[in-house]
Amino acid sequence: MYAILKNELKSYFDSTIAYIVIGLFIFLTSVYFFLGNIYNQSSDLSSLFETMGTILLFIVPILTSRSIAEDRKNGMEVLLITSPSKLSDIVLGKYLAVLSVFFVMVIITFIYPMILLLFSEQIIIPLIGEYLGLILLGASMISFGVFVSSITENQVVASIVSFVGLLFMMIIQPISNSLGGTISKVLNWFSIFSRYDDLNRGILGANTIIYYLSFISVFLFLTISAIEKRRWSKG
Repeated sequence: MYAILKNELKSYFDSTIAYIVIGLFIFLTSVYFFLGNIYNQSSDLSSLFETMGTILLFIVPILTSRSIAEDRKNGMEVLLITSPSKLSDIVLGKYLAVLSVFFVMVIITFIYPMILLLFSEQIIIPLIGEYLGLILLGASMISFGVFVSSITENQVVASIVSFVGLLFMMIIQPISNSLGGTISKVLNWFSIFSRYDDLNRGILGANTIIYYLSFISVFLFLTISAIEKRRWSKG
């Protein structure tokens, strides 16, 4: 797994994709931080974190589209699935590589509360919830994006499907509430953004954390299963 992770990280940072995505994320969040907090003299970062979640809707599909789809397109997947490495190690290595790029973005955003601390006192508990929510949301979105990348060899298709899927997860709550019954419960399971709102308000619930971890586990399992199915079909 470590070898896969190292190789994937190298491929991200040897190309321009990681720098472009990180730069775009920081630029957009910095503009919003300046307008929403510095210009308006507000120490409330909840609105900024909501914006970060929305920006991830566009960023994550770009990051995850190449994770497995690229290997399928250039034939590298055959070498990977016939190697001694476990499929779970391969998938986890690729997932953790994208997650590492995401963590770099998150770490850079620490500068925002640090700047506010120079002018006002920050309430630590809400800030913990906001960052925890951002990390769990991003990790969940990435697991879905990696799964989508595993079922197509076209990076553009993977990006579009991931974006549409994540967009659906964003707007699913009002849709499910209008339906009711079992369908509503099933649809609400995919409502990752509604739970993010709870953490963004400082509501640290164990059920929410368990939900996100379960969401990540399910889509990583589905990714492994998709590759395993291709391995058996190729003999």
